[in-house]
Amino acid sequence: ISDRSLTKPFCRMLGFLKQPVVVTAEINMNLVALTVMGLVNRFWALSYPRAVVFDEVYYGQFVSLYMKRIFFVDDSGPPFGHMLLAFGGRYSMNVPIWSLRLLPALSGALCVPLAYQILVELHFSHCAAFGAALLILFENSLITQSRLMLLESVLIFFILLAILSYLKFYNLQKCSPFTAGWWFWLLLTGVACSCAVGVKYMGLFTYMLLLATAGVHFWHLIGDQTLSNVSVFCHLLARGLTLVVVPVAMYLSFFYVHLTLLYRSGPHDQIMTSAFQASLEGGLARITQGQPLEVAYGSQITLRNVLGKPVPCWLHSHKNTYPIRYENGRGSSHQQQVTCYPFKDVNNWWIVKDPGMQQLVVSNPPRPVRHGHIVQLVHGITTRYLNTHDVAAPLSPHSQEISCYIDYNISMPAQNLWRVEIVNRESDTDVWKTILSEVRFVHVNTSAVLKLSGASLPEWGYRQLEIIGEKLSKGYHQSMLWNVEEHRYGKSQEQKEREVELHSPTQADISKNLSFMARFTELQWKILTLKNEDTEHKYSSSPLDWITMDTNIAYWFHPISGAQIHLIGNILTWASANVATLVYVCLFLWYLLRRRRKICDIPEDAWRLWVSAGGLCVGGWAVNYFPFFMMEKTLFLYHYLPALTFQILLIPVVLQHLTDHLCRYPGHSTGCSNTPIHGMLGRTSHLSRT
Repeated sequence: ISDRSLTKPFCRMLGFLKQPVVVTAEINMNLVALTVMGLVNRFWALSYPRAVVFDEVYYGQFVSLYMKRIFFVDDSGPPFGHMLLAFGGRYSMNVPIWSLRLLPALSGALCVPLAYQILVELHFSHCAAFGAALLILFENSLITQSRLMLLESVLIFFILLAILSYLKFYNLQKCSPFTAGWWFWLLLTGVACSCAVGVKYMGLFTYMLLLATAGVHFWHLIGDQTLSNVSVFCHLLARGLTLVVVPVAMYLSFFYVHLTLLYRSGPHDQIMTSAFQASLEGGLARITQGQPLEVAYGSQITLRNVLGKPVPCWLHSHKNTYPIRYENGRGSSHQQQVTCYPFKDVNNWWIVKDPGMQQLVVSNPPRPVRHGHIVQLVHGITTRYLNTHDVAAPLSPHSQEISCYIDYNISMPAQNLWRVEIVNRESDTDVWKTILSEVRFVHVNTSAVLKLSGASLPEWGYRQLEIIGEKLSKGYHQSMLWNVEEHRYGKSQEQKEREVELHSPTQADISKNLSFMARFTELQWKILTLKNEDTEHKYSSSPLDWITMDTNIAYWFHPISGAQIHLIGNILTWASANVATLVYVCLFLWYLLRRRRKICDIPEDAWRLWVSAGGLCVGGWAVNYFPFFMMEKTLFLYHYLPALTFQILLIPVVLQHLTDHLCRYPGHSTGCSNTPIHGMLGRTSHLSRT
């Protein structure tokens, strides 16, 4: 190899270094200015007041539970928003007022440039976009909500981010599909939607709106004859992956992280099933650790009702008997009371007995109880058998009384045989399992099902919950289902030794774990069905109060200076938003009616812009507002803020449309064709044009 061949590349490199490296960038100063103003507006004196304000007390409790890794359930929504707030307080041992309010303030500040970019992507002027951003910037209610440790500003941020991402994707769709930018904005749309739903379920409304919009756009794409069938299928696959699969996967990941972080037992886990509680560290897991898995004849068990309403409770009995006569004059069997008791107690223990044998201990090897087997349930302390007969229950006269049988030597024989039916079985030979199996007990003689009625007994029943025998029961309501929570293999045949055994902990060594999907399903169901007992609130309001601003919320009051913080809107902005919505709807219907008569008052591209902007802004307002009329939950003014944000975006849209098409070019209309003529006020007959 010659020396010249080595020096040529080196010389070229030196020549390249002689030329300067130039990087050019375009900076939108409007965007920079709006971002700076948003940050100053939301962050100025953020730590004031140095006190807990309104719902900050609840979110502060949740953050504290995250720090301690204690499980909790919040019926207001999924856990993603709580995790974001907890991240803000992770690095401070004291009350981190500023850091806990940081994320909502940052989200509120970024909503300002997002509003600007959304209108730019909708192809409106920079002046209109700047106006929309200023309206978001100076709206009282949005400022107040974003300067406190509350989640509405975070929700609105992800909603606007999802809208902006989809608009950028759609605009790229026209010129450069399947490029890196195209994939980025489509994927970010799905991510932002999942984050919005993960913060509050109100985000689901906007997610449905975007899915519907994407569906309409794809329907138009199908009609594009320039695309091959393979290309159309690829478009469908890309949208399904990014707008459905990714959001669902992310939503599941929020719960996975939530359940991974909160692995310790706490006060909220009492509403969960025994299997869920046993999966948590401490609490029930500490009691049930090492229990036998399979229920056998001779097993000593406690039975928890699966429903858990009105409170979690266990099948219970005590030596007291039903009154001979109730207050309404009806008679009872005067047998031993059977109730559902909401506390752990030694009287909650029962022994599973084989009707064909007298022993109350587990044989060696144990004989497991399977689906369809006939058993007797013996009360551990009083040794009386669970019984039912054709006697009316104390508070539910159309159902049978459940008792523990006492032989009064009268013509009322014992009827104490029960068939075990495992509801969540995989086969008809399944074994009855601790915690995992949900069973119902069907009375052999009368076919009545052991059920929790939920009614509280009078003083003679110590206000415990009524247990009944439900006749002609169809289906598997949770009030009829029971699961074994605590379990041991009985070893003592003598009653005194057995009582000592019932008070002692279990010793066997078998562990039980729930899968993530099982825990997710149960927690999701609890979040959706859990209802707060406080149905009324001092500052609650109805959806009709929101649009008229006939309500507010007093967030904070200083006891000395009298300083106050109220959540209340800017009356000029709210009134303008309502007027803009009304004007848009009226103009849209007018244009639509005229176009039906083949009269086009505005150019075709202006009509498409008018429809797309309205579908986004008015549609966003509608889907975030009207569902609240069907909700039975306690509502507050801040529930309206996402809908209000869409209304605010509509104000400059309507103003620019009026300026461009009603003020500049009055007096002309035309038939709908490819040659648009401005104006709508003039009227020319269709016959003369023909």
